[in-house]
Amino acid sequence: MIRWAHATVLMMGIVTMVGCQSPTSASSSFNVDNFVDATVSANPTSAETSADGRTYRVVLGNNQPDLVLPYQYSTSFSIVLTLNANATNSTNDIKFPVTITSGTAKVQQASGGIVSTPSGGDTEHYDSVILSSTTNAIAQVGGGAQLVIKVWYALPNNGKEALITETFTMKDSNDTPKTFSKDVQVRVSP
Repeated sequence: MIRWAHATVLMMGIVTMVGCQSPTSASSSFNVDNFVDATVSANPTSAETSADGRTYRVVLGNNQPDLVLPYQYSTSFSIVLTLNANATNSTNDIKFPVTITSGTAKVQQASGGIVSTPSGGDTEHYDSVILSSTTNAIAQVGGGAQLVIKVWYALPNNGKEALITETFTMKDSNDTPKTFSKDVQVRVSP
């Protein structure tokens, strides 16, 4: 019984030590915004009526046929991600190259730049694609990648104004790679 208790305490200590080294740990001083910079062009961006036929599906349930509807609006913008000198300091200890492994978007309806949460079970519908990227691997401090992104969306309030949050997941080249995410917000003007 005593051996099991010692083993449990030892394992809890190891798990705690590993958890503290995680970039996403709340107790960690690892701060992605401290070493990953992002520049958006244009911010705010403007949206146009979507005319390319891209659609989304609304599942109605209760043996009713699903609705297939066109997205109301689309917008395009570019984001440049760069890693500054803080990436290699002793706190962050990022090893190059840093690989961008994914990019995802979230669209929220907004008013005056403030997110306006839909009510009554309504939801935003959106889709996005990275149209182009200069690279997926940032080789050094000061190096970067420019990504051109297109987003299609339809909002419950039928408005055009929105807040888009692009989340880029990256990993470094350490023996045990550090994985981290950078959120970049893009406003869509009314």
